[in-house]
Amino acid sequence: MAGKKFTKAEIIDSVYEKTNLNRNDIKTVVDLVFEGIKEALSKGTVAELRGFGTFETRIRKGRQKARNPKTGEAVSVTSHGAAVFRPGRELKQAVWPLPPPEPELE
Repeated sequence: MAGKKFTKAEIIDSVYEKTNLNRNDIKTVVDLVFEGIKEALSKGTVAELRGFGTFETRIRKGRQKARNPKTGEAVSVTSHGAAVFRPGRELKQAVWPLPPPEPELE
């Protein structure tokens, strides 16, 4: 379901339009928020944003028989951490009524 993207630059522009704060200050704050979430996850801490969702890490089991999708070569994968996002109730309710995506024309 690839579609439109909402980039960090667009987040900064959106906050700028709503607050008229300095763009550089907004960029600093956004970067610090993302850095804080990244730091919490790297320490194994859960990052909870009430009304939005929860970021946490989970261990993915390793496998002996995995394939490189590009080359088809057999590779072994060790157990590793993965960042996972679980949307909160308010986010789920906001997204639920979205219309189905339109079929892509080829």
